[in-house]
Amino acid sequence: QVRLVESGGGLVQAGGSLRLSCAASGRTFSSYAMGWFRQAPGKEREFVAVISWSGGSLYYTDSVKGRFTISTDNAKNTVYLQMNSLKPEDTAVYYCAASRWSGTQSPYEYEYWGQGTQVTVSS
Repeated sequence: QVRLVESGGGLVQAGGSLRLSCAASGRTFSSYAMGWFRQAPGKEREFVAVISWSGGSLYYTDSVKGRFTISTDNAKNTVYLQMNSLKPEDTAVYYCAASRWSGTQSPYEYEYWGQGTQVTVSS
């Protein structure tokens, strides 16, 4: 019943942009933090960004700050990750997730996860 479904991934040239979407359904997520994580081949899962549905508790990992923007559309129960000035090192599978703990960057505190969407940035 509870589902997080990512979309918007694809292949883009370095310097380009993509917008990822995560549609949430199956329960009320209004009190949850919504996060984005990514995992490159052979690497551990990495925190990217987190937001509350009110727009607070907003944090980014240093490597994406100034380039990525996380936001929500509460009417659509959707969280977005706008990615600009993409670099080859941004290549990864991107996951959205939901946590009862506001602002947490720990994947262990996230109880719901999407299936992931592939982002590939060519040089």
